[in-house]
Amino acid sequence: MRQVILDTETTGLEPKEGHRIIEVGCVEMVDRQLTGNNFWQYLQPDREIDQGAMEVHGITNEFLADKPRFKDIAEDLVAYLDGAELIIHNAPFDIGFLDSELKKAGAKFKTMNDYCTVIDTLVMARDLFPGQRNSLDALCKRYSINNGHRTLHGALLDSEILGDVYLAMTGGQVDLLLGSKEDNKAGVGQLAGAIRRIGLDVSRLPVLRADESELAAHAERLVAIESASGKVLWVD
Repeated sequence: MRQVILDTETTGLEPKEGHRIIEVGCVEMVDRQLTGNNFWQYLQPDREIDQGAMEVHGITNEFLADKPRFKDIAEDLVAYLDGAELIIHNAPFDIGFLDSELKKAGAKFKTMNDYCTVIDTLVMARDLFPGQRNSLDALCKRYSINNGHRTLHGALLDSEILGDVYLAMTGGQVDLLLGSKEDNKAGVGQLAGAIRRIGLDVSRLPVLRADESELAAHAERLVAIESASGKVLWVD
């Protein structure tokens, strides 16, 4: 299963108003393992960057002056993304910009939905945590993922962080389920409902078995716990 975590930075909020992509960052994951086969490119937008957008990502027109245009990298990007399952936080934003850029790049290009399927982690997060903040920063805090190096938005950096968030969100157990039986049942049901709504095929998730050294370390840890507490309840 090949997945690509994708993020973009742009000159503004609306492609319909002529705003363009100025950075695209993609991180490849195969069978839930990061491969290092990433795609990252800054782009010359041929227009001014909105001040509000510049305050978010810190990218300036001067920095982009010598960078390629989207049409120059469109074929390479499409070849990289073709057939992958895209993982995007707030997917309509990035997909809208990518479709707009592909349309400008030439009639031979299709829409992103013709090349890829898409998982929107913002939709996942809203299903899992209704009524709560579900920004990337909020999810990092919720899952104890270190994003202290993220002072400004950046497409590749945000894709790397989102990869960690996605793995945490789809790893199965969200917490230790130490609440009441009613709370636990509600939490499990909520997670199952979210998985159904996004169409996640859990049968495709790999099962990673502990090797002999890990099993030995686990057994040693249980002995230490039993010695300290008197009894380990989950050991026969």
